[in-house]
Parts: sequence; structure tokens; C-alpha cells
Amino acid sequence: MQTIKLTNGVEMPLLGYGVFLVPPQEAEQCVTDALEVGYRLIDTAQAYYNEEGVGNAIAKSNVKREDIFLVTKVWISNAGEAKAAESIDESLSKLQTDYIDLLLIHQAYGDVFGSWRAMEKAYKAGKVRAIGVSNFQAARFFDFAHYVDVKPMVNQLQCNPMIQQTGIEPLLAETGTKMMAWGPLGGQGVDGIVKSKLLAEIGSKYGKSAAQVALRWLTQRGIVAIPKSSHKERMAQNLDIFDFTLTTEDMAQIATMNQHDTGTVNFQDPQFVKYLIETYG
Repeated sequence: MQTIKLTNGVEMPLLGYGVFLVPPQEAEQCVTDALEVGYRLIDTAQAYYNEEGVGNAIAKSNVKREDIFLVTKVWISNAGEAKAAESIDESLSKLQTDYIDLLLIHQAYGDVFGSWRAMEKAYKAGKVRAIGVSNFQAARFFDFAHYVDVKPMVNQLQCNPMIQQTGIEPLLAETGTKMMAWGPLGGQGVDGIVKSKLLAEIGSKYGKSAAQVALRWLTQRGIVAIPKSSHKERMAQNLDIFDFTLTTEDMAQIATMNQHDTGTVNFQDPQFVKYLIETYG
């Protein structure tokens, strides 16, 4: 598995398995399958309500804990220093581990600076190996990163061939922040990636599917991708992307697919923000 190096020297796999929208009762089996296939990065979140299933799968697996890169996220309802600190310990308990490899702030709302102070303390205490953010679009990311001591090591964003996030890349580079892609194969208002004729044509040169080309395109950009599937065969296909390299021409062709550079979710929409805060704040 290819990796990238975070600013603190921690090595992070370039491809992982995400459990967003995986029902709690199915999470254990899905993660078990993912680990058996060969995934070593598992991405969950407090808001997914499946941390316990993830923890059970890891605890029962023959894979050593130190060989697994485990990611979870602090939810809005746990924003603020005291609540975030308590939630981190709760996540550690549910995940049945004494450390989290990467901890993210899930959304850019609530007392994110208080949450970050709790995360910095957890990081310095060894409970967390790396810390970052999720869904922090360019302006919000700059404002946040400017005022914190430990700069975010990762920003997880909606990113795929139709949402390329090229605009934020120079800003992330200033702090050495790596991008992590949720929805790498679409969803959340994006369709057409796995059935893309262009991606399929490119893939035909290498004996790969459109989905495999989309994931390789991300990893060649140095972006960590976390596709989700409940089918073991599809999990294996998504993982099988490191035996070919897209050419410069291939990458340029895929760049023409960009339709919504910053994503299909408008995190600045007052109604969206109002809903999140009133429901979870």
C-alpha cells in the first residue's frame, strides 16, 4: 500500500475504507471484510454511530493494531473543549483502542477552537497520532488554521473527478495539510463517475474500470481516498489500483470533468447551517 507522510512524520495509507452510511449492525462484518481484502485505513465518525462495530472488527482481526490506520471524527454535539475531550475518550472505548491514528473535527460549526484545544491535548498525551479537520472549505480553513498552534494535518473534503477541489490546494500547501477525499466515487449529488465513458476509455488501456481510474486519479494527486462498498468483491476491486499509473495526458483529460470544484454541499447555506446547529448543537 502506498502512503503519504503527514507534517509530523506519520505515514498514512493513500487508500482506505469508509463506513459512512454503513448501518451499525453491518459495520463489524464490512470492516472485517475490508481488513481481509487488504485495507489498512478505516474511516469512521462519532456521527456514523458505528464506532463499536468498527472496534469489534479490529479487535477480532488477525491484523495487528499498529498496522491499521484508524480515523474518527468529533461531531457537532461534542463541540467545545470539555465535551470534545469526553467524546474522545468515549470513541477510544467504543473503538477498543488506546490511540486513534487520525482525529478530525467533522464540521466547521460550534466551538471548533475549544474542540481543537481538546484534540491538541489528546495529541500531546499520545491518545491521538495526528489531528485535522473535515469539510472546512477554503475561507474557513484559512481562518481556523491561522489561529491554532498545531496546524491541521488533514482536511477531509468531498472530492472526485467531478469535484476536484483544485482551488483549495494552494491554501492547504501553505500548512502542509493533506487532502482526504470522501465520496471519491460520487454520491451526495454527484452521479456519473462509475459509468463515465471517458474514465472507462482510459481504464481500457490498463484493464481497469472507471471506478478504479477515478481512485487512481485521486491517489496520484496525493489525495487519500476512502471508497465505501458492502460487497467484498467490489472492495477488492477498489483496492486494486496501484499496479498502473495514469499518464499526464490521462490526468489532463480527467481534469476536464470538473463541474463543482468546491463540492455539491453548500456549507455556507444559512438553512443548512441552521439545521445542523439546531439539530446537533
